[in-house]
Amino acid sequence: MHVLFCNWRDTSHPEGGGSEFYVEQMARGLAERGHRVTIAAASFPGAAKVETTGGVRFVRSGAKFGVYLQIFARLLLRRYGRVDLVVDVQNGLPFFTRWATRKPVLVLLHHVHREQWPVVYPGLVGRVGWWIESRLAPRMYRRSRYVTVSQATRLELVDIGVDRDRVAIVHNGTIPAPRLGGPRSTTPRLCVLGRLVPHKQVEHAIDTLADLTEEHPELTLDIAGDGWWGQELRAHAEARGVADRVRFHGFVDEATKHRLLAEAWVMAMPSLKEGWGLVVGEAGLHGTPTVAYASAGGTQESIDHKDSGVLVDTPEQLTKAIGGILADPSWRRFLGDGARTKAASLSWEASQSRFAEECARAAGA
Repeated sequence: MHVLFCNWRDTSHPEGGGSEFYVEQMARGLAERGHRVTIAAASFPGAAKVETTGGVRFVRSGAKFGVYLQIFARLLLRRYGRVDLVVDVQNGLPFFTRWATRKPVLVLLHHVHREQWPVVYPGLVGRVGWWIESRLAPRMYRRSRYVTVSQATRLELVDIGVDRDRVAIVHNGTIPAPRLGGPRSTTPRLCVLGRLVPHKQVEHAIDTLADLTEEHPELTLDIAGDGWWGQELRAHAEARGVADRVRFHGFVDEATKHRLLAEAWVMAMPSLKEGWGLVVGEAGLHGTPTVAYASAGGTQESIDHKDSGVLVDTPEQLTKAIGGILADPSWRRFLGDGARTKAASLSWEASQSRFAEECARAAGA
């Protein structure tokens, strides 16, 4: 088959992240099975319009919002060539592919954005976005199959009107970490990995650092990632009096990312919403446990509570849980061992095989 993925961004995009990594892993799995695979995504300064990497062709056009119109028009006009299956990757908004092609459409969705719309786009824009996601899209794709990454998201899809029997779960996998020399940091270190945007709530990690200063005066926070909210976070660190102990690393390469995870005593994931939380497994490869909000959804599956990490409900509980892990070496080792075991159980190969089966099912093969 020729499978076309319609995605907002790809991993080379400055704002690319875990969901884009998942898409490309699934695409490469299809390519390795002999399928022709194209990923249509947004362009960005310096990006190649067309390139092939890892057996997957990337076609980039349009910017943050223009990409939706570009992909719709190109699919309608058959500019991607003969397509047998379309994978509509819905990151809040669909690509309306159901109206642009008669070919089968498989919807890939990491999580429902109910909580994020009013945070990222307050007012009318957010209300319209949520209406499209929760009302229009389920009706538009009422004959399509869905793939999501967690049971939590599957239940959210059912809640907005998607038939349970049309939703399959294909979990994230974990790539073995590169070999790294050197021990874990001798002083307590907290880390956060992800895009610097409001709904990631990195402020909560900065608050945790400030609130634990008296108990752990040597505690530092490493923040790996970048985004348009970065300056607000730097100002917040200044306001809390901990700017000298917060290290903003910006975008980092794979080696640096894994070095930071290996050195950290604990990772904080204070996100408002996560479909799964890819970095949880990456931290787990190094025996680094994660503390996250249970209400984020997918974290309830990527983290085994009090076995591979800790799930909490409030910022106060986040601080208390992280403080407890920092203060108790035995508890930290126990959670770290559990995190390592959990990460080792997740395989991208198994996920790729499962996704390929869902593609064949959606295409009627």
